[in-house]
Amino acid sequence: MRVIAGTLRGRRLKAVAGTLVRPTADRVREALFSRLQARYGLAGSHVCDLYAGTGALGIEALSRGAESAVFVEKAPAAVACLRENLAALGIDGAGRIEAVGVTAAVARWRRDERRFCGVFADPPYGQRLVAALMQQGGVAEIIRLGGWFVAETERAAALPERAGALVKVREDCYGDTKLWLYEAEADESV
Repeated sequence: MRVIAGTLRGRRLKAVAGTLVRPTADRVREALFSRLQARYGLAGSHVCDLYAGTGALGIEALSRGAESAVFVEKAPAAVACLRENLAALGIDGAGRIEAVGVTAAVARWRRDERRFCGVFADPPYGQRLVAALMQQGGVAEIIRLGGWFVAETERAAALPERAGALVKVREDCYGDTKLWLYEAEADESV
């Protein structure tokens, strides 16, 4: 696993031993970030990597010009791996790790009215965590107007066309992986 492009291009990332974490494949990250760069740009953005694992998505964003990234991961082995990756790449100042559950982090940011330019969610497959986060967890409320939300799920997963202010822009399949891209618009249900 490596950083695909940007200032850290080609640098290797440490992986978590065992099957605890399923890192996003290089070709999937390459396609995702090409799309994000073309549609939104990443320069100066503030992003969040939910269910961060190794931190590959947030690290790729930092490499491509994001100003900061918050990594949310509660598994101790993954947190240790993430810390090592940030330190080895010399970006631990731009990346902040929150070793808590995603639901707790999102609830706190909603209360504090914290907003990100973009949010990644790549939870373990088969647990419907993204659907729950979108429906009950209020992830739309932590994304700036015009910002984006990317979810990575198993191919068979089903997510809504709209969840609060999030409107689906596209979905793409890569083998067993499906990427969902949503954009934060004005919430018409309020």
